[in-house]
Amino acid sequence: MTNRAATEYRYEKLTWPEINDAVELDKVCILPVGAVEQHGPHLPLDVDLICPTGIALGAGASLPEKILVLPTYQYGYTGHVMDFPGTINTNYETFIRGVIDVAKSLAYHGFKKIILLNGHGSNMPNLDLVARRVNLETDAECVLVAWWRLLTVDPEFLPSWRESKFPGGCAHAGELETSLYLYLDEDGVRKDKVKNGTISFNEENSPYNWVDLFGAGPGALISWTSSYSETGVLGEAEIATKEKGERVYNEAVKQLCGFVNYFQPRPRDKRHGEQRRRTMPIPWGQLDLDQDQGYGQ
Repeated sequence: MTNRAATEYRYEKLTWPEINDAVELDKVCILPVGAVEQHGPHLPLDVDLICPTGIALGAGASLPEKILVLPTYQYGYTGHVMDFPGTINTNYETFIRGVIDVAKSLAYHGFKKIILLNGHGSNMPNLDLVARRVNLETDAECVLVAWWRLLTVDPEFLPSWRESKFPGGCAHAGELETSLYLYLDEDGVRKDKVKNGTISFNEENSPYNWVDLFGAGPGALISWTSSYSETGVLGEAEIATKEKGERVYNEAVKQLCGFVNYFQPRPRDKRHGEQRRRTMPIPWGQLDLDQDQGYGQ
């Protein structure tokens, strides 16, 4: 009889006995995390869901024996974008607790390798804390990966792909996101409304205060999106193409598979404690050294 867990990469399509099989296969769980957020007049509210989910499912289809893709965590931290209708905000504490609950559930069932595949820039500091807490409070390993950062693994990819100005051409609903969305869901793009948008403080040409998906100044000032953008578009959407989106998709899927191939067999770093005498448990919820049986095995 075929082991369904070895070929099915969609977490929710398995039964509970098959989840046990997937645990025995040491599958890496990928949780796409996004947001429902404005992306200008030309892109739908689901950009930050479609992009990481599409890439995660692409990797799952390529490595079904190693990957389980969870249903996407849909609501992110977007309070700064609430001046644009449609955006749904989740309080940062609610967001952090929710994603931690998902990861801890996976760890409890026996999965020990978890990737948070993020699709929304302002989720990053919150998800960084999620990954750190999961690593300290469970015997699993959790790592945060922004899907666009996968494009930086090969140092030759972005220079050969990007045509927009730096900084600011690839920021929000610009060249990168519009291209990928054109590839993943071309019919969803309002092509007659595609217009470039600027980030007003980038125009100051200060070496201190600027942003782009692939970099930021040492003191970039991020406040209400409407205070530095007229339309909610931050970047050069007009030079986006479906062909560029296909290249981005293929590169991101390839590098995510490469990361899984590295991450899955990697032994966990061995922990050690230097106290001469420990008389009480760590008081903020982390695993004690004696409890953490996963280290060094």
